[in-house]
Amino acid sequence: MNEPARFSDKLREFLKNCQGREVDYKYLRHELHIDPASSQWDGLRTQMLNLVKEKVVKPSGRGDGTFKVIKQVKRVQVFGQKRSRFQPLKLMFPLDFDKGLEFEFAEHIVLRENDIVLIGGQGNFGKTTIALGFCGENIDRKPILMGNEYTIRIKDEITQEERDEPNPRFYNRLLNMDWIEWADEDGGDKFELLPVRADFAEWIQRDRINIIDWINLPADRLYDISKVMDDIKAELGKGIAIVVLQKGDGDMARGGQFTKDFTSCELLIDKFTDHESILTIGKVKEHTAPVMGRTFVFGIRDGVKIVDFREVEKCPACYGKKWKKSGNTSIPCDSCDKTGYVDM
Repeated sequence: MNEPARFSDKLREFLKNCQGREVDYKYLRHELHIDPASSQWDGLRTQMLNLVKEKVVKPSGRGDGTFKVIKQVKRVQVFGQKRSRFQPLKLMFPLDFDKGLEFEFAEHIVLRENDIVLIGGQGNFGKTTIALGFCGENIDRKPILMGNEYTIRIKDEITQEERDEPNPRFYNRLLNMDWIEWADEDGGDKFELLPVRADFAEWIQRDRINIIDWINLPADRLYDISKVMDDIKAELGKGIAIVVLQKGDGDMARGGQFTKDFTSCELLIDKFTDHESILTIGKVKEHTAPVMGRTFVFGIRDGVKIVDFREVEKCPACYGKKWKKSGNTSIPCDSCDKTGYVDM
């Protein structure tokens, strides 16, 4: 005959399903159907204090009877199992449309499973073009698309029900990228479009390429980007994330140094001229040749085609300042047409 489960065992079993969450006495008494007249009602406090000592839960620190249920982990054995050396993950970078060639620095950047590629760009100078370039060139791996750029919410004029639809500008861009086969032989999408604009980690598809364009945080909470990217990374499994952020005039995306915490490859995009953009390679965690700090200029045709992609260096005449000395005055640098850079 089976003996009834002890209260402590019931409590432990219940808390297994609450790992990572907060619980309090009121919630536990309700969910475990504890009779106020029973000894378990007050005994719950003793049980929880014992579980604190065993590191099953920890007090919230607010003194309100709330506890964080600690996620339990098991030791990960590195050696003693048959493993082969992990190989780099082959992620195709966007192409120069006219040359039909991948960005020339791509061969020197080593990406691995669970990495994050960050695209930080000024508005309207190519960050979405590059993000969609990553999607298109890796379309056979069925990438995931989500963020602020790809979907809109509309209301049906007849039923008045709301539904999500592709953003018209996004849809037209896909049509303009006519060298990519976006649909399979049955007419279905080769990618997955998710109408997600927040809480991205909850929607990450494990072991896939997840493209988020873009993450929008409150101006007074930009430093939260580190935690957001940490949460995304925790859900990737063997996949990879390409995260797009807005960028101002500085040398980092919005969020400053916190954007670099979990980034493996950082691509920063700024205005070069009215018709071209400049891409600077920022942080790169692993590479086979020097790439950090290198700069490239490109144009965009038809809103999606990256053209005339070429490497540039700071102008030797003005040292990248766009102006040079002429007697006691400064004049626009004619060596670089006041851009600060010249072709290599």
